[in-house]
Amino acid sequence: MPKREWITRDLTWKLFSLILAVGLWITIHNLRETPETIAPFATMTTATYTNLPVLAVSSGADVHNAQIAPNFVAVKVSGPADIMASLQKSDVHVLINLTGLDSARLLRRNVDVSVPPGVTLDRVSPAEVSVTILPATE
Repeated sequence: MPKREWITRDLTWKLFSLILAVGLWITIHNLRETPETIAPFATMTTATYTNLPVLAVSSGADVHNAQIAPNFVAVKVSGPADIMASLQKSDVHVLINLTGLDSARLLRRNVDVSVPPGVTLDRVSPAEVSVTILPATE
């Protein structure tokens, strides 16, 4: 096969592939060169909230008779200074999921913490609580 035929064969597909590759390269190059709007770690602040109550949640069972020990935890969060300035203690929710449990004695459960967008959870102390659920008496 001569060189001329090798170059001109399927020329439209070769040109289309070249244009597509250049367009993709320009797009990726521009995305990588865009400066970040917020400098990471520039104005980050932290806050520690103590004595946050642990709330028991369950999809179907009654959790009123659940005994949680300890029933208060400390939470350390961090985030941008403008978000942290308006963050209230009531914006941080501490939960344990008891879905599927009818009775338990001294069961260890991880503590789940819900924080607003832009806020990062750094530490929960203690990270686990002990749960006792007495069987319902009729």
